[in-house]
Amino acid sequence: MKISRRDAAQRLDIPVEMAARHGLPKVMTQAEMDELEANPPAWLVQSRANRTGKKAVWVELECAVCGFAEKARPKKWWPTHTFLYCDDHSVSQVPKAADDVVRVEMEGIGSRFIAVVDTPLD
Repeated sequence: MKISRRDAAQRLDIPVEMAARHGLPKVMTQAEMDELEANPPAWLVQSRANRTGKKAVWVELECAVCGFAEKARPKKWWPTHTFLYCDDHSVSQVPKAADDVVRVEMEGIGSRFIAVVDTPLD
């Protein structure tokens, strides 16, 4: 089985840029990945030791309508959302907002998602 650099970075919980900077190939075998996980190099050990836990390296994004999911690097401007849906779904497929909330939508989350933020009325 072949593993892309992006998939390897997700499994190691590091940015793709870090994986490239430290020489991970564009494509790895499962045996190479297993060896890297079993015997992490010093840079990976240090990276893990430096984590504060405040910011995730990767987040799982999942559509509330169809269940499509992907991992993506979170952006500072992404809102704390109520749920996500794919940009190719119609509004009629999206869960309805409660009467006591204001709904705002933000496009451009991950490769195809729209974030829905429901805020209670004051």
